[in-house]
Amino acid sequence: MRFLFVGDSMTIGRAGDYTWRYRMWQHLNRSFGGPYKIVGPRTELYDTGADAAVSTAYADPDFPAHARRHLAGWGEGWLHMAPVIGEAVAAAKADVLLVSLGLIDLGFYTNSSQTARNTREFITAARAANPHVRAVLLPVIRNARALSDAPFATECDRFNELLAKAVADLDSPSSPLLLASPPESYDIHTDTYDGTHPGPSGEHKLAAAFADAMHQAWDLGGPYEPALR
Repeated sequence: MRFLFVGDSMTIGRAGDYTWRYRMWQHLNRSFGGPYKIVGPRTELYDTGADAAVSTAYADPDFPAHARRHLAGWGEGWLHMAPVIGEAVAAAKADVLLVSLGLIDLGFYTNSSQTARNTREFITAARAANPHVRAVLLPVIRNARALSDAPFATECDRFNELLAKAVADLDSPSSPLLLASPPESYDIHTDTYDGTHPGPSGEHKLAAAFADAMHQAWDLGGPYEPALR
C-alpha cells in the first residue's frame, strides 16, 4: 500500500521539525500489518531563511529519505493541489491520500464555497489517475487568527461543513473517502509553536487523527500510540 501525504505548511514542516509525517511513519512501522511505502514528488522541509522548500534538516536525521516523500507546500492549499494531484497520484501509484488542507486557502486565496469546489476537483483528478484511490481528509483546525477574526472563523466552520458534505456525496465503495475527526484535545496554545503550526505534541495529535480514522473505518494499522520521542 502506497501512502501520499498532501498538505500545506502544517504538513511540509520547517527546518528542524519532526513533522506529523514523521510521526505517521513511526506509527505505520509499529502497526501496519503488511508492506507499505510512503510516496510523493517532494522530500524537503521549508527553510524560513531561504523562503523556499530546500531544507533536509529534519529533527531526526535518521528519518530515512524514502519515508520523507510528500506532496506538501508552504503556502499551498486546495487551490494549488487540485491541478497537480492527478499527476502525483499517477506517478507515485498512490493508493491512500492523507490530506490536510484548507486553512491557507481560507486565509489568503478563496472563500469557503470556492475552496469546497477545489476540494471536489481535487478528488475528481485523483480518481482519474487511480479510480480506486482512498483518501482521508482532515477538517480545518482553527488557528490563532480565528480568535480575533470572526469572519475568518465563520468561513473555517462553513468550509468544514462543506467538506463533510463533499465526503458524504463523493464517497464510494470503489474509492472510499473518510472525514477524520479533529483532535478533541488540540490546543493551539500548547500544541503549536505559533498558533498555527504543530509542535511535537501537535504532530502526534495530527498523526493520530489520520491513524485512528484508518484503523476504525478500514482496519488499516492499529490505534495510534505515540512513540516516546
